[in-house]
Amino acid sequence: MNITLDNRKLSGSVKVIPSKSYAHRILLGAFLAGLTGGGKTEILLENDSEDIRATKRVIAGLQGREGVLDCGESGTTLRFMVPLCAALGLQTETRFTGHGRLMQRPMEPLLRAMEPHGVSFRYEENMLVCSGKLSAGEYTIEAGVSSQFISGLLYSLPLLEGDSVLKLTGNVESRPYIDITLDVLKDFGILIHEKEPECGESVRFEIPGGQIYCGPAKLAAEGDWSNGAFWLAAGAAGGQLVTVTGLNLSSVQGDRAICDVLRRFGASVTEDAAAGSVTCSRPADGALRGCDIDAKDIPDLVPIISVIAAAAQGDSKIYNAGRLRIKESDRLATVTAMLTALGASVEEGEDFLLIHGEGGLQGGTVGGAGDHRIVMSASVAAILCCEPVNILGAEAVNKSYPGFFEEREKLL
Repeated sequence: MNITLDNRKLSGSVKVIPSKSYAHRILLGAFLAGLTGGGKTEILLENDSEDIRATKRVIAGLQGREGVLDCGESGTTLRFMVPLCAALGLQTETRFTGHGRLMQRPMEPLLRAMEPHGVSFRYEENMLVCSGKLSAGEYTIEAGVSSQFISGLLYSLPLLEGDSVLKLTGNVESRPYIDITLDVLKDFGILIHEKEPECGESVRFEIPGGQIYCGPAKLAAEGDWSNGAFWLAAGAAGGQLVTVTGLNLSSVQGDRAICDVLRRFGASVTEDAAAGSVTCSRPADGALRGCDIDAKDIPDLVPIISVIAAAAQGDSKIYNAGRLRIKESDRLATVTAMLTALGASVEEGEDFLLIHGEGGLQGGTVGGAGDHRIVMSASVAAILCCEPVNILGAEAVNKSYPGFFEEREKLL
């Protein structure tokens, strides 16, 4: 699907969709509660994105003892389910497959951490084949590649017969996503003890074994700050008031930082904790200013932050962003291509983007790169353009936000 957008400003109010990160974790918690005898949890979930459907599909495949589990393009689904399947030991061998770049995305740190504990892996064409059953013990994993590896183990190790220790080494990337995992595990009665790290460790978790997932009768995913960020950025870019509702202003989601990021660019941001809403627009003088942003804990915000940087006057550097090269697309390259196609001046480094903001963009044709965040960012960038913006492959939004363009129309 290709779509053409003009530069009309967006204004009004939009209720954000449920958090994809929370939804994955709640679905898995409810599945494990049913499996381990902890009772049934009714999930109040209005999120039919492709990634969430992937997790539902894999859960159904496990319940049916299917030999091949299709994870779609969802890195969360694959990286949680590999250790979970090994911990459950429901079948002697399980094959995982996926689409897009999923099976090329890194898995080695997770596999290396699991192999000394009774599990073996091999690749066959577009499949990862896992065999064996996970055993308790001491696990050590590099924390600088993906927080999803750590979250997958935090879900799995409580199911084992003995106690385990999970040691993280190196710089911990995207710590807020680990905090989301701990938050949901707590809802399901799972005990994870974070202890003072010992020599050579950056984080240490001690995990009692033999635990049973016991969820509440009902559980809902809170609003998604990652997707709400696009609407708030639209307010900052266009100058009209845009209000996002359905947000938890004390959330552990790292992308809640979008409020502070937009303020640093000079945008006017008003938070209402009681109403669960945030309103954003340009500053009174209409001028956004460039600034430098550390992306270490907010990698998913980089595409839309880059658009705001193009809307600002002066240079902006987005750094500690090397992990964006292993997302649905190489996001440092695809953000650069998107902004360059629209007339921006961008310098791409190994782990940074330097954007020379001039307050606006020209317009043109953008390839969606099969990446939902590139497509949604380009749709916000259209507000800044003198000429229409053609987005190729706009259906990529279905990965996380199927109703994105319908919501955008309501704000015109």
